[in-house]
Amino acid sequence: MKRLLFLLLLGIFFTACKSTSPIVTSKKGEPKEKISRAEKRKANQLAEQLIDVATENLGIKYKYAGTTKAGFDCSGLMYTIFKSENINLPRNSFQQSKIGVVLNLQKDEAQKGDLIFFKTTKNKEINHVGIVIEVTDEEIKFIHSSTSKGVIISSTKEPYYKKTFVQINRVL
Repeated sequence: MKRLLFLLLLGIFFTACKSTSPIVTSKKGEPKEKISRAEKRKANQLAEQLIDVATENLGIKYKYAGTTKAGFDCSGLMYTIFKSENINLPRNSFQQSKIGVVLNLQKDEAQKGDLIFFKTTKNKEINHVGIVIEVTDEEIKFIHSSTSKGVIISSTKEPYYKKTFVQINRVL
């Protein structure tokens, strides 16, 4: 009897427990619930703040496993800029690609603040990430940490990124 009561209470606790994190895990497609204008405005403001933090790091060198101004790798940069707004991301790009809502591969769905993912090696896993800073009909511009140039702005119009682009995730 005590065991049953304990399991029941434990079940109620986990059912009632809600995360304060704005990150939601979902399968491909659109968010299931419509977002209010106030929530959209808040997400847009948050995206602008994240982009500002990312922009402050332009020119910082690449450093494998780096998460500081001494150097960033691509996922370390995303981890650090999102952490600046109290949003916890996983530490590597493959795990980051598993969070949020995976948008259909149509670039016109991308928005500022979305994460953009690439497969830049022959390995079948995602291994590179950036944050979307601008979307036009022709391209998506994003900030990321490149192994050769450090933290830079790149575009999906560039042949290398056009060829290796695989996914966009909405985490805000």
